[in-house]
Amino acid sequence: FGPFQINPFKTWVVVVAVSGISYGSYVVQRLTRGHGGVILSAILGGAYSSTVTTVVLAKRASPGDHRHLFAGSILIASGVMYLRLVILVGLFNHQMMLTLAPWFIALAAIATGVGWLWSRRMDAGTGEVKREFEPKNPLELGAAFLFAVLFLTMLVATRLAIAHLGSGGVYGLAAIAGVTDVDPFIMSMTQAAGTLTHLQVASASVLIAAASNNLVKGAYARFFADRKTGNESFCLLAGLGLLGLAPLFWLL
Repeated sequence: FGPFQINPFKTWVVVVAVSGISYGSYVVQRLTRGHGGVILSAILGGAYSSTVTTVVLAKRASPGDHRHLFAGSILIASGVMYLRLVILVGLFNHQMMLTLAPWFIALAAIATGVGWLWSRRMDAGTGEVKREFEPKNPLELGAAFLFAVLFLTMLVATRLAIAHLGSGGVYGLAAIAGVTDVDPFIMSMTQAAGTLTHLQVASASVLIAAASNNLVKGAYARFFADRKTGNESFCLLAGLGLLGLAPLFWLL
């Protein structure tokens, strides 16, 4: 419908796919409630929302007694985010998934591996830290409709950027999208890739959005956690963000 080619059915399929993956993580977290520690919370939370998980873990780390554990777990959550994005992109654009999967899987392996090793470093606090993060049900209608609005907004913004600003505008929009939830922007790029814009441009914009989101999560961790944990988390996520831009040398 209209000049932006809005498809209500496809919009709702995107909403169901994103909510469905988050709901799978939500169910597992509910079933394992009371079991497992912070690292399990980071893994499941990364599949739900790495941004929300980062904020929650940063707030819990504020005493500073387990800074290595929480900083490493925050990095693990962002590593799982890359695996989540591979699945989401693959559902709607197979060619883009083939382009991004090797890089995203490598970034996920590096982030989770380094995060796990970092979390094993000796901390001042003793004893196991139980997880307390209980996410909201992502299948609530309010959350679903909000995501639908965000997706349509990013879809329109993407089409305008492609039409009037070219690839530079798309990259700028990707960097801005990383400030909040990257899913609406990335889902809009799966619709534009190969039709409205080149596959390489769309793939590069997804990399930029994910890297921008990692930098923003580092800032969140620095703000909500104690100074030492926040600094460690910011450095780890900033490093992941910069590493996430490396594939651009091959795509552009």
